[in-house]
Amino acid sequence: MSESASVSTATEDRPELKRVMGPGLLLLFVVGDILGTGVYALTGKVAGEVGGAVWLPFLCAFIVALLTATSYLELVTKYPKAGGAAVYTHKAFGIHFLTFLLTFAVMCSGLTSASSASKAFAANFFSAVKIDPDRGSVLMITSLAFMALIAIVNLRGVGESVKANVVLTLIELTGLLIVIAIGVWALANGDGDTSRLTEFNTPEGDSAFGAVTAATALAFFAMVGFEDSVNMAEETKDPVKIFPKIMLIGLCVTGVIYVMVAISAVALVSPEELNKGATPLLKVIQAGAPDFPLQIFAWITMFAVANSALINMLMASRLLYGMSHEKVLPGPLGRVLPRRRTPWVAILFTTLLAFLLIGYADLAALGGTTAFLLLCVFAIVNVAVLVLRRDRVEHKHFHAPTALPVLGLVLCVYLASPLSGRAKQDYKIAGYLMLIGVALWAITWLLNKYVFKRKADFDPTHLDPSGPVN
Repeated sequence: MSESASVSTATEDRPELKRVMGPGLLLLFVVGDILGTGVYALTGKVAGEVGGAVWLPFLCAFIVALLTATSYLELVTKYPKAGGAAVYTHKAFGIHFLTFLLTFAVMCSGLTSASSASKAFAANFFSAVKIDPDRGSVLMITSLAFMALIAIVNLRGVGESVKANVVLTLIELTGLLIVIAIGVWALANGDGDTSRLTEFNTPEGDSAFGAVTAATALAFFAMVGFEDSVNMAEETKDPVKIFPKIMLIGLCVTGVIYVMVAISAVALVSPEELNKGATPLLKVIQAGAPDFPLQIFAWITMFAVANSALINMLMASRLLYGMSHEKVLPGPLGRVLPRRRTPWVAILFTTLLAFLLIGYADLAALGGTTAFLLLCVFAIVNVAVLVLRRDRVEHKHFHAPTALPVLGLVLCVYLASPLSGRAKQDYKIAGYLMLIGVALWAITWLLNKYVFKRKADFDPTHLDPSGPVN
């Protein structure tokens, strides 16, 4: 048994998950989680914010994500257990209320993203098969059926889920490489306008800096996803050794792809045209390669958003599983199937919430809210890694230079603040979500204290993510 594998051992109360992910599968998981709905849908919106220099916000978002990733790497190699940011926050501050809100924010970001991807999948499906559903209920039923399929794959096991992720990641990566290849080919033949790459859309009274920060606040949504991989720590072979190299490689690969896609897009299509509609990359294909079969690219887009839904639901269920064993969420969420070793209660619970979001929630305005919530989470993680420097562990782990989490904290707070040009609607929706979170926290606390007589479970001194849970 490797040194890192021995850090988290199974007990009767905490059954160990099956370790099936090696470096290759983990790399595809990281890349597949970052790529997807964001880059396929947001390129045009970012161009509308900043103008022709659309590549710059993606580069800035990559830098902010990279800084925060070093904090995650130190923490996941120090405490290689499922739970992610919630475990780190509780370990650092020991405040159940803060941990619950952070867990709620992370879970909401995953569920709203997956629910949005489910709706996008349904729309792209009917577009790809060239069928125009006459009623909105058909799209709704298709979205729910797709989410149910995601739950079945998730219940089958992380091995099956990751295998599906491999296929979908390769498909969505192929789509982006097609965009890049068409851009390079067109530019090599003298088509396109590279002068747009240095143009900024600066409204009267604003500056180029303001335009870039506003666009970065939006583009950051396309860079999130790397943090989901830490929730797979208990299902990764030798996570202490594997995680640092793989996560950094995955981030760099996606960062380069984003910048090249942005350059190809704005060189072939004007920022104004890119900002119209919800299929910006399809316009790039049409402009650079008119003879390319567009229906194929529609299918690629459909599979790309499917991958986003799969990974986000995988993350949400593992997050609840991990936190239930840290005594922050009810214990039944930590139950696993005896044979499959998958957290079936957490999977069913998150799927039910996704059904509710698909059926009753308007998710159109939640994209910016999701980015805002995750920026707040990242800010807390950057603080937590510094606080936990006082906690020593016996095994070796990744150590981030102190300047990186400090700089990551400053940039995350700035992008989450109104100074970055973030829309007021983001704060409004986030406020409502946090009110729901407070209500759920109160219910959970009362049930544990007065119904299940488990008041001691909420004593932070009993919570030790570095070792087995009693």
